[in-house]
Parts: sequence; structure tokens; C-alpha cells
Amino acid sequence: MSNRGPIEQEGVTLRFWGVRGSTCASGPDFVQFGGHTPCVEVRCGERLFILDAGSGLNALGAHHGTSLPRRVDLLFSHLHLDHISGLPFLKPAVLDPSREIHTYCGNLDGASAAETVDRLFSPPIFPIPLDVLPARFVHHGFRAGETLTFEDGMQVATIPLHHPQGATGFRFRHGGRTACYISDLEHTEPWPDPALRRFVEGADLVVYDGMFTQGEYPACRGWGHSTWEKGVELCRAAGVGQLAIIHLYPQHTDAMLLGMEQQLKAAMPTAFIARERQEIVLPALARVPAVA
Repeated sequence: MSNRGPIEQEGVTLRFWGVRGSTCASGPDFVQFGGHTPCVEVRCGERLFILDAGSGLNALGAHHGTSLPRRVDLLFSHLHLDHISGLPFLKPAVLDPSREIHTYCGNLDGASAAETVDRLFSPPIFPIPLDVLPARFVHHGFRAGETLTFEDGMQVATIPLHHPQGATGFRFRHGGRTACYISDLEHTEPWPDPALRRFVEGADLVVYDGMFTQGEYPACRGWGHSTWEKGVELCRAAGVGQLAIIHLYPQHTDAMLLGMEQQLKAAMPTAFIARERQEIVLPALARVPAVA
């Protein structure tokens, strides 16, 4: 973390560790925006949350090392492979027997991710089951739409998203700042969806699934993803401050994304396409003294 003053420390900070969707991208045409699948770090003051466990989770663990908290709270938008493939690679946390990694899943009608990850991370698909690793995994289930309350009293609001097998959006509020994570969403008609508009209303930042261009979307209808144009429409309707586009199509090169970002900024100057390792700081609002 960079050196910030006490007011900033109490705000919300996001760092992107993976911004691609479906599968990784690599090569000289995929350097500026990066190639890892979804993983986003959210800090509410010093309180750490991890959103999704795509291949970017490995980079997050390598960056923080032993400074990760003893208890890691990992919130899944859903359990498709590009969002959970990095789960065993949160080093060094998974190699430390004193660590607990708590996962939260909201798209399985209240069930946790335990059965899914145990099935995926076991032979013959994966060499060892997760319970062989030194760290302890604890899986929690909830229903998207419920508010999550953590052991320290921190609360995170959730919402169900329109996606095959379902997905969950998250809303974080701390220090007067609000950030929403809306990944793996397919826009519906009419748009913006009233419930989603209310959920993100007034947020300082919305992280939004902009996987396809408007030209690509018709051939991919029903796949569970959206466009940056729909993200702009949502943010305009909800009075959102900034828009970050993620879940980038793995065949969109740096040159293509830079061109798209120019169009995006022309439509909404505070919007951008997220890049790996990019950090967004939302400083806490200054407290106003009470007036007698």
C-alpha cells in the first residue's frame, strides 16, 4: 500500500489484479491492460476484501506476501472457472497453517462453494484437494440480495445479477465512500434495471462488466455479459461518479482497448478501462463538525 494520510486510510481503495474474462490473454499485444482473469482487492480503511479468485489472485498473494491478514475474506461473484481458478495459488497464505481463508458464495440458493471447489480441486483435475494445504478453508453460503455482516461488524450489501447460473454484485461503503462491483452481468430490457440502478445509486465508483462491443454482443446474447455503453447508461441514470470497465474480452488487444477507452471517455469523462495493478483511491470524506 502506498503511504497515505489518516483520512485517506479510512476511505475505500481498489486494486485490480485481474481484469480479463473467460480466459487469460498473453503476448506483446496484451501488456498495457494485462491478461489475468478477475481478481480485485478492496480495502475499507485497512479492512481487506478480495473479490473473485481468478488467475490474478496469484499476483495479489505475491505482492502482499505475509502482510495478508490472518483471516482472508474472499467474496465470489459466482463459481465459473475464470473466477475461481486461482484459489489454490494465494501464496503464501495457503502455505501458512495459521491462516484461515473464508469464501462467500451467493448464487447457489444459500449453499456454500465447498462442494464445487472440492470437486474442482481434486484428482484427476487437480493434483491435491484443498484440505491438504496447510491453511484452513471455511466456506459460507448466502443468497444474493442479503447483506453480509462480518465478525468485526463490517457490512457489505449484495444483489443478484442476470448471468447463467446466477452471479452476485457487491456494494462497499466506508468513510462516506461507496464502491460497487458488478461483474458477469448481462443487461436486460428495459435498461437500466430498476433494482440495479437503486443498488449502485450515488456510488463513487462502479466496476462493471464490459466484455463485448456493441457489434459483438448480438452474436453472444445469453452468454451473461454486457457492453461499456450499457455501463455508461446505468451510471448516468444512477448518478455514479466513476465507471471502471472489467471482464475484458481476451481477444481485445491493447490497441483495441485504447480505442474503446477513447470512445468511453467521450461518453463519460470519468470512466476508464481497468488495468492490472491499477489502484483507485477514494479518500474518506472530511468529517463536518456537529453544529449546536
